[in-house]
Amino acid sequence: MGIISGKEFLDRLDQLKNELWFDGKKIEGNISEHPAFKGILETKSSLYDLQTSDGLIDEMTCFLPEKKERIGLSYLQPKTKEDLKRRRRMIEHWARHTHGMMGRSPDYMNTVIMSFASSAPLLHDRENCFPEHIQSLYDQAMKHDLSFTHTFITPQVNRSQMNITTSENPISAKIVDRNDKGIVIKGARLLATQGGLTDEILVLSAPRFYFEEDEAFAFSIPSNTQGVKFICRESFVLGESAFDHPLGSRYEEMDSVVVFDDVLVPWDRVFFYGDAETANGFLAASSFNAFSYHQVITRQIVKTEFLLGVSQLLVDTINVSEYQHIQEKLSEIVTGLETLKALLEKSEHDAMLDGCGYMRPSLIPLQIASTVFPKIYPRFTEIIQLIGASGIMTIPTESAFDSEIKEDLDHYLQGTGINGKDRVKLFRLAWDLTMSPFGTRQTQYERFFYGDPVRLASRLYQCYPKEKYVKAVQEFLHVKNDSSI
Repeated sequence: MGIISGKEFLDRLDQLKNELWFDGKKIEGNISEHPAFKGILETKSSLYDLQTSDGLIDEMTCFLPEKKERIGLSYLQPKTKEDLKRRRRMIEHWARHTHGMMGRSPDYMNTVIMSFASSAPLLHDRENCFPEHIQSLYDQAMKHDLSFTHTFITPQVNRSQMNITTSENPISAKIVDRNDKGIVIKGARLLATQGGLTDEILVLSAPRFYFEEDEAFAFSIPSNTQGVKFICRESFVLGESAFDHPLGSRYEEMDSVVVFDDVLVPWDRVFFYGDAETANGFLAASSFNAFSYHQVITRQIVKTEFLLGVSQLLVDTINVSEYQHIQEKLSEIVTGLETLKALLEKSEHDAMLDGCGYMRPSLIPLQIASTVFPKIYPRFTEIIQLIGASGIMTIPTESAFDSEIKEDLDHYLQGTGINGKDRVKLFRLAWDLTMSPFGTRQTQYERFFYGDPVRLASRLYQCYPKEKYVKAVQEFLHVKNDSSI
């Protein structure tokens, strides 16, 4: 089968009948037609169509040896540096189509599944580990062009490092039984972005200070598995008008809590279980971080390009480019953008084959980028707010421009060389990007995409090779002073 069209994606998703709860009500009917999900699913559908388009099909898809069907290039296991660049170009196409606003565009999770399969040999000969199940899922994902979400965050009941809680009715998802059919999971996980809007959900235990064995596992199951339900937050789709809500109407991905009510996970879907050492070590030893960072930073670069474009268009529209403080602010965005680009290119330049035979981008430049971006993205949204000033609040709706006050609005809200309607359209974009519920969620999302920024910085410090620099200083301090000669 291989790559699918957008219509095939929507039809398959509607047929799954995943259990989603929205505003206290169980969703009935087709998910793709629900107002809270219609925009994002139409956008996602267009991504699948993009990879089959005549002009991009060779850059979005590829053939594997001895396979007759095209697969999405996001599944490609790179073996050369050129393969890495091919993957980046593919990621850029999808990211530019969504202006970097979709953190869970299909290529992200495809990359995760690919990285797991590439590192599956690390689980060979380990107790309660099934690397062949990872490979099987990878094969099925490529064959059917499956869509995925994932969840690994535990409920925030007690976030202390030595939190050990016991409850007759588990809060955090855990193994409550094992039988000849599989493991049984009960409890919840937080923040599945696009939870219930995909074919599959990947569930894994993220590394942590302390694990109980029944909380250490990894598996993937269909989203419509019996006992799985997705409880959605409030929607940030404030309306379908692309004028009033240019981003939220298209790219609101939805986040959900995933509840497992005695869910049976068949053995052939289990990657590992009951092993705290594996749960803590597999992600770090695997290529997960290298490849997923590579995808994420590529998307974030495209997103930064979009922010720069919005900022400059605001400057041009209100004619403030002559002010040095404006030039300084836009230079901040330019500096951030070019820094991210340089780090991404360095990661590809310094890529090396790993122990499993795949070309991993160098991790340290990507870690630096992921440490920088959570700090600069909120600043860039602030710059847009500062440039727009009160103009971001003076934003009538599309309906107002279709009413009898249209001439007043066009006259009094015009910009430099632009009528009132087009000026407001731009400023509504700036508002939706930085101040609307959608925009503020984007800021929080980028702040914590890879977890606590302090922990990210700590991890970078711990793994960065500092020894040679320390040695150079030590050697300098031990040089004899011969200045008396």
